[in-house]
Amino acid sequence: MNITIAGVDLAKKVFQICVVKRNTVLSNKEMTPCQFKEWLANSTPMTIVFEACATSNYWKQTAEQQGHDAKLISAKLVSNIRQTQKTDANDALAIVQASQLVDVQFINGKSVAQQELQSLLRMRELAVKQKVALQNQVRALLAEFNIHG
Repeated sequence: MNITIAGVDLAKKVFQICVVKRNTVLSNKEMTPCQFKEWLANSTPMTIVFEACATSNYWKQTAEQQGHDAKLISAKLVSNIRQTQKTDANDALAIVQASQLVDVQFINGKSVAQQELQSLLRMRELAVKQKVALQNQVRALLAEFNIHG
């Protein structure tokens, strides 16, 4: 099988990218997000697997725009596959290993439109919670002065 697979462990400041071909690790190195974006643009198309997290939808979309086959995989599955201590390099390798399991269930990523709708819904939920909290706070403060309304 000639398929090259890259497992990507996403973090805030650095990403760990483990590239595997024919069950051989070709590289397992750290990159900044800018370096990773450049690497995506310059790499030949391959399967890139991201552990599902807060920024994985964005990076999946970016990889697909560069011609790669991008997939998301469950963080729980990756943690069950990891054989040694938790490090970025071990996580990136475990992402590749988990992606090669028989009948693995990948997570459907969100489109930009779905992300926008989710963002609006989350902001609305937060606004409702804050409104209720403010109402409760005002009632409690008024009660301190024996004012009930």
